Amino acid sequence: MMARKASQCAVYRSWRSMRPLVAGSALLLALAACTSASRSTSDSFRLLFKRDVRATPTQVAANRYPQIQLSAPDMSAVMVLGYVDDGQQAWYAGKEAVFHLDRDGLVTGTNGNGRQITTRIVGDSPFHDLAAIIAPVQVQRQYDATPAYAVSVPVTGTLVRHGTDKVDILGRQMQLVRFEERLEGGGISATNLYWADASTGFIWKSRQHLAPGYAVELTQLKPYRPAQD
Repeated sequence: MMARKASQCAVYRSWRSMRPLVAGSALLLALAACTSASRSTSDSFRLLFKRDVRATPTQVAANRYPQIQLSAPDMSAVMVLGYVDDGQQAWYAGKEAVFHLDRDGLVTGTNGNGRQITTRIVGDSPFHDLAAIIAPVQVQRQYDATPAYAVSVPVTGTLVRHGTDKVDILGRQMQLVRFEERLEGGGISATNLYWADASTGFIWKSRQHLAPGYAVELTQLKPYRPAQD
């Protein structure tokens, strides 16, 4: 039992060590596999490392690709959608960073420059039908991080529906339901926030933690809408 506990502590220490690695350096990625359309689109948004980058309605309208506003401890950018593979979306900030989102709008990871952070929900995800959530729901998560050698670090979330907030997106006032997910475990003690459409559950804005002390804020400027069969 003591050996197992020591092993878990070692994993958590490695996981916590990811914080300065992420926050202190750029997340770099060469987009060699990206399509020419994706490259040309992402080239128009070379906004990494510029503080408080904010897109205007005119700029968003001028680009036909889906766009998301990103704010993180080490970057501020307007990201464009590179590709979608079986519901998994890859969003690029210039040629410098990539973030992965699932079909529900949750960040599933980021990678580059020899580092990778991934997160997943174990079991059924309440985010598949977020609008139906009334009572508190537990969410079992796991995180991986390299080179911190953190693998399958368990984190428990408690998702709670709150009231509605008025959220401004590109000058448009939207009345959205706020959901809070309290995270505990694996070196993380924090709260994820989601502002979603009351009828569809679509997440328009969120603040999500990818690692201890590292949270990203996302705002949907021009959402990706998958084709309907």
